[in-house]
Amino acid sequence: QVQLVESGGGLVQAGGSLRLSCAASGGRTFSSYPMGWFRQAPRKEREFVATISRYGANTVYTDSVKGRFTISRDNAKNTVYLQMNSLKPEDTALYYCAANNGLGSLTLDYTYDYWGQGTQVTVSS
Repeated sequence: QVQLVESGGGLVQAGGSLRLSCAASGGRTFSSYPMGWFRQAPRKEREFVATISRYGANTVYTDSVKGRFTISRDNAKNTVYLQMNSLKPEDTALYYCAANNGLGSLTLDYTYDYWGQGTQVTVSS
């Protein structure tokens, strides 16, 4: 069983930056898991944001964050990050990290097996 704890959310003005962190513990070696970030805005469904392969060689982003967000991981620290730049009000959401056991499309939330509790990001205009 993997435990995931997100941090780094907060209130920021449009155009600002935040760096989210997700610390993992338990389960197999952290590098065994492809990792993803998802978000859910009020009254909307949870949506895919970004994913990173086991050793960080491959990343995928949803179109709306390409060029602004960067996902990365440090397997020695059991941590995945989401650097968010040029933030927009529409980025306001609860952000979750998730771990995948290696099966299924990494852009689909139902393929992820472990989830954190989320960290709130609020971008003011």
